[in-house]
Amino acid sequence: MRTDHTSKMVGTAWGLLILNTLGSAGAKTIVPLPRSLIQMVTMGALVAAFALALAANLRLRFRASSYVFLLTLLLVPSVISSAHLESGFGALFRCARLALFVATLWLLSRWWDGSFTFVRHHIRVYFVVLGSVAAGLVMSPGAAMPELYGGRLVGALWPLTPPQIGQYAAVIIGLTVLLLLGRRTDRASAAFVIVPSLVLLALTHTRTATLGLVVGLVLAIGSLVLTSSAARRFFTWTVVLATVAAVALGSLLQAWFLRGQTKENFSSLTGRAKVWDALLAAPRTTSEQLFGVGLGDKSFGGLPIDNSWLAVYNEQGLIGVVLVGTTIVVLGGVALLRPPSLQRACAIFLISYCAIASYTEAGLGDASPYLLHLALAAALLAAPAEAANLAPPDVPRRRVPRWARRAEVS
Repeated sequence: MRTDHTSKMVGTAWGLLILNTLGSAGAKTIVPLPRSLIQMVTMGALVAAFALALAANLRLRFRASSYVFLLTLLLVPSVISSAHLESGFGALFRCARLALFVATLWLLSRWWDGSFTFVRHHIRVYFVVLGSVAAGLVMSPGAAMPELYGGRLVGALWPLTPPQIGQYAAVIIGLTVLLLLGRRTDRASAAFVIVPSLVLLALTHTRTATLGLVVGLVLAIGSLVLTSSAARRFFTWTVVLATVAAVALGSLLQAWFLRGQTKENFSSLTGRAKVWDALLAAPRTTSEQLFGVGLGDKSFGGLPIDNSWLAVYNEQGLIGVVLVGTTIVVLGGVALLRPPSLQRACAIFLISYCAIASYTEAGLGDASPYLLHLALAAALLAAPAEAANLAPPDVPRRRVPRWARRAEVS
């Protein structure tokens, strides 16, 4: 009973971390939600996640994790740059949020043992989030696909942008496909998740999420090809179907991919390149180059940066870029050194997806879904705990009386 209760607390804490990273800015909802209320809910979720993780891990037992250690080091340039208040007092608030986020991951690392427990939590919670998007689409198609976003799907019940929805859909599709190949779920359950998620992904017209899903699955399934006949069959049929689709539906796929944009707009990545050039050309002091200007809203000149590496450079400087790059390299290196397994394949998918998305999405330097995806990869790559350490930390060891020990000796 105690173990089941602890598992529920851990799963709830993970779900609350996901709720915290949903954000407070996005499309207009059917029922207007004040941004202050949304921020109160998301921050309350983070505090509750920390409290639950602490209650489940009162003895403060952690698993050694280079990933969480590097995130802890990332706090140093974040605090140093934010202390100058160039980004206002909000920078210190974001530092406190990141510190609480990392502390919660440390507490939850106690249960990172290479199992699929957190994978299932990940899929279930994000599927519920996508369920709210689907419900908003049914309730008000106009609000869910507004002209402001070019008719792309947004969150009509909770303010979610098309890239967010595309990211959540792509991640749970990829993980579910891999669980199906590894026979960790049945076809009916997999279809229940994959089919509606694919529809929502298509309605978002999110190119980054689609590309990340395809490349991530290719790399992940490729790591299983030599050891799994199911992976080989899936890989072969996928290549055949993709070739047929490219020939038969080439024009439709091209139209979906371009989203009605001109070649000039497409080549500048929907205007992102102009913001990137301006950010790199802006004068900076030596301190700003090393530590950044402090945690902000991932924008420059009032426009979103939409690039994790440039956002980290702007807010946490070159030191932050080195730490984030080291994090990706370490996780990727550990994944490559592991023997072929389903856990390794899932981790490769998550790492490659985050690496691809980092080019057009920000989030690797602050509390975000991308850090949770990488935390899940770290949990999958963790070595299985020893049998002696698998017992709940709150269960005391059984004391053997002296007379019993004497009897055993005799």
